[in-house]
This record gives sequence, structure tokens and C-alpha cells, in this order.
Amino acid sequence: MTRNGSGGEVVTAVEVRYAETDQQGVAYHANFLVWMEIGRTRFLAALGLPYGGLEARGLVFSVLEARCRYSGAVRYEDRVEIATRLTDLRSRTVTFGYRLSVEGRPVASAETTLIALDAERRPRRIPQDVAAALAKGPGTR
Repeated sequence: MTRNGSGGEVVTAVEVRYAETDQQGVAYHANFLVWMEIGRTRFLAALGLPYGGLEARGLVFSVLEARCRYSGAVRYEDRVEIATRLTDLRSRTVTFGYRLSVEGRPVASAETTLIALDAERRPRRIPQDVAAALAKGPGTR
């Protein structure tokens, strides 16, 4: 499930699968990066920029940096809400912020910075129409 949240956020929910947990039923920390990717691609789709369409145009976003501060455990079958928003936009990079929560309880805050690459994986400028959609935010097409 994905919906537009407040303040230019897109909120996506995922249910923690058994394969994402350890023997105690706690989600492995690296899965938070996967959930952030889900939030980020849903954010782009909400802008009318499905990731497959960007790739077809020769635009790839590659993660340059990822930071995550964990503040609570996530367990098997929890419903994690990922609130994704744009926090910075430059000519070649875009930064997304994330708030992850379970039943309103914060479990992580994070940020990823991505660089725009061409089809040959060389840095490039973000196309003007993509940058404009990012700057406008979700729900404002």
C-alpha cells in the first residue's frame, strides 16, 4: 500500500516476512535498506516517474551514501510504514529522507543520496523534467 502523506511525503507499507528475520523473529538491519528502496521507488512512481521508465530513458540512480539510525526493533509480521520525502536536489544528486515506523512507533530514521548516471554508468545531470517533478513533489503533477 502506498499513499501520499503530509509535507510532500509518500508513505508505503510493507509487512516483515519471515525470511527477513533472525531466529528471534527480529528483522535483520540490512533489510531497512531494501525497505528504503521500496519507499524511494514508490515516491518516484507517485511523481509519474516509474523507475523502469527512467532506465528506459538511459537514467540510472545509484546510491552514493546511506545512513540509518535505528531506534527500535522490527519483528516478523510487523507492518512497517516508510515515509519517504525529498530532502535535497542538486544537478547530479538527489537525497531522500525516510521515517520508518510500526504502529506509529519510530523504528528508524534514514537518508540516502543517489547520483544520476547515464546508460554507461557515467555521472550525468538529472534531466530537467525529472528535476522539476522532484522539486514539485508528490500529488502535484
